[in-house]
Amino acid sequence: MLKEFREFINRGNVMDLAVGVIIGAAFGKIVDSIVGDVLMPIISKVILRGVSFENAMISLDGNEYTTLEEAKKAGAAVIAYGNFIQVVINFVIIAFVLFLIVKGMNKMKKNEEAAAVPPPPPGPTNEEKLLMEIRDALKK
Repeated sequence: MLKEFREFINRGNVMDLAVGVIIGAAFGKIVDSIVGDVLMPIISKVILRGVSFENAMISLDGNEYTTLEEAKKAGAAVIAYGNFIQVVINFVIIAFVLFLIVKGMNKMKKNEEAAAVPPPPPGPTNEEKLLMEIRDALKK
């Protein structure tokens, strides 16, 4: 069983998947930082004129809370739509970056396939065409 497990782990696909998951998790943290620390303040200041999504919520217990953290500490049930908006923006950014990566990979693959296809054989030269016409005329 240990031998089978070692063979399973040493397969390329498993290692590729593990590397992909780790890189994906790190990439997710980078995107969270870009959205939360760079884009959302700009969107808040420029587009929404200072409105922040960070503490945007609806309290279901009727009390007013100044921050989402304060509401959670109080044990209040809240609809944190600000977090939802931020997660949607994260998704759009990740989807766009993945689109660009896949597009680039497809372009590279297409270029490699085009380079791998041998060029078609050259057509007959003018001299060969003339000889073929003479041959055809002699056959008639």
